[in-house]
Order: sequence, then structure tokens, then C-alpha cells
Amino acid sequence: MLTVKAFSIGFFIIVLLSLFASLAQATHGGTLSSERGGWWSARRDSAGIAPDPRVYAAQAIVQVYAAPTYGWKGAVAVHPWIIFKRAGETQYNRYEVISWGSDDKVRHNANLPDGYWYGARPRLLVDHRGAAAQAMIPQIEAAIKSYPWPQTYHAWPGPNSNTFLAHIGREVPALALDLPANAVGKDYRPLWRPIGLPPSGRGIQVSVLGVAGVTLGAEEGFELNILGLNMGLDFTPLRLRLPFIGGIGSDNVQQDNPPG
Repeated sequence: MLTVKAFSIGFFIIVLLSLFASLAQATHGGTLSSERGGWWSARRDSAGIAPDPRVYAAQAIVQVYAAPTYGWKGAVAVHPWIIFKRAGETQYNRYEVISWGSDDKVRHNANLPDGYWYGARPRLLVDHRGAAAQAMIPQIEAAIKSYPWPQTYHAWPGPNSNTFLAHIGREVPALALDLPANAVGKDYRPLWRPIGLPPSGRGIQVSVLGVAGVTLGAEEGFELNILGLNMGLDFTPLRLRLPFIGGIGSDNVQQDNPPG
């Protein structure tokens, strides 16, 4: 009983500290809606991260981005998306799940490949290029088509935009996707399939509707999920995984054949 009580107190303290750190980070970095401007005026131009597809026309490229969500949720969660192009193509395909504007939540090229997400600068999570990227693109397209909830969206516990990217990661292990701990919805699983692969596609996950579970993955390390709040320890590289802020430690962008 004492152990359970101590764990509960420790968990509560970690959650509070992570929330305060996230709010401080959001205020300092201007990621809260009050700092990012109104919905219609918030910045959505290119962040200048994605390689120019015309300059790198001969090279296949696959990248995954994430940025703080708009409004108060930006202090506690992120919105991710994937872009890709085959060798010989001069423009990207961008796919993501968006809650508003259509019954079909999966959107294609609704925003710039590396655009600010309503005032928030995106962070690069995955960068694969060359033959490895070319080989995984058909698998990514198949995963997009097989997404189980194309017309359903729930900010918590899912399915949502993070559930969509996690589905792609499970179907395409070569992507080596490591969604941050504050990618709320990444652990959403249907009640009839609580056990399976983690978002990285390598390891094992037990999760009940994304509100309670545990993950042991090649990219995620060890992660515990309580009410959709994730915390744990990543081993590649060594870093803490925390709710609201994502984690503390070195960022690990998955790369294949980046330019010199």
C-alpha cells in the first residue's frame, strides 16, 4: 500500500513539474496562442527545414515533423505530419490528420511541407534519404490507405493526428519513428487489440484505448502511460520521456544518408 501511495505521489509531482516546465517553455518560445497570433493570422509559411525538392530532385526523401498544437493544447501536446517524394519528383506529398473542415480527416497537401503550424515552428523527427527512403515510400502509402479511423477524431485519448503517424510507424518499421512522449494519442489502440507493436514498429506495447499501458520499443525505450500522460526512459540516446514537454536530453533525429 505504501509503495502504491509513494508511486502515486511521485507520479503527481512529475506531472506537475512537467506541466510547469511546458508552460514556461511555451511562454518563452511563443508557442501559446496569445504569442502566435489569431487563428487566421498565425504564421504558416515554410520554416526552411525541408530540402528544396527541385535542388534534390534526384533524391528520394522522407521526413516526419511535429509542432505544438494550436491554443492551450500547445503547452501539452504536438501535431505531427509526414512528407515524402520519390527520386525524380520535384514536389513533396504531405499527409496528416486534421480534425476540422471535412468528414475525411486524412489530408493531402493541406499545408506546406515544413510550414509553421499556426505560429509554431516544427521540429524534425525523421530524415531518410536515398535508396532507403525510396524503398519505404510504397509502404508509407499503403499504411496511409489502411489507417483504420479516417473519419474519426478525438483529441483525447484518440484517434487523432498522433494516432495516424503511430499507425504509419507500426506499418513501416524502417521509418524508425520515435514520437515524443507528449504526442497524445500515439498509444491509442482499440479495445479488441490491446497488445501489439509500438509506434516505432519494433518492440511491444500493451495499451487500453491509449489511457493506460506500457511500451518497450526500439526507439521509445521504456514508457509508462497513465491517463494518456507518458513518462519513461529512452536509451537511444539516453533521455527522460516526460508528459507535456516530451522529454529531457539529446534529440534523436532518425537519418539515412543525409547530405554532407
